[in-house]
Amino acid sequence: MIDGLIAGRLMGDPERRQGKGESTFVVARVKAQSNEGESLMVNVIAFDDAPCVALLALRDGDSVAAAGHLNPKVWTDKQGNTKPALDLVAHRVVSSETGA
Repeated sequence: MIDGLIAGRLMGDPERRQGKGESTFVVARVKAQSNEGESLMVNVIAFDDAPCVALLALRDGDSVAAAGHLNPKVWTDKQGNTKPALDLVAHRVVSSETGA
């Protein structure tokens, strides 16, 4: 597992979802810029209360930074091109919009 910090803008509003049993979690998508100027989509998921609350206070287009465990992935678009992506299990979420 890789510890990481990502920063970017939310793509869509974060969503609270129901897991098995009574557990809930929050998911969000963040568009981050690489050093080369390319965009990278980061799928963020939060289970702990503090990052869940921080994510749910944000809206589409808000700036956000999140720290946690990263999992690199590759996906294929409709044209058959492979693209990089990251999954992040967030332990901390910071945004100027929430003051967190």
